[in-house]
Amino acid sequence: MTLRADPKYPSRRTYVVKVRSDATLEAFCGRLENLVTCQQNDFTSVGELFDLITSDIAGSAAEPPNKPSGLQAQEDT
Repeated sequence: MTLRADPKYPSRRTYVVKVRSDATLEAFCGRLENLVTCQQNDFTSVGELFDLITSDIAGSAAEPPNKPSGLQAQEDT
């Protein structure tokens, strides 16, 4: 089995979206939490939610990927 250096669903992009109990389609609001970085951001519209996710993905693209421990031994041989 070969481990991929770039997983299809990286855990760095794992989020929890909490929608407020009083949110409506006209007033969609809540909080976005990244489960890996623990960064939390409130949003007040669907557009704002997508902007938060987009900026987080763009920021994570600049970070070097973490290699699974099994890949290091394969690359050295």
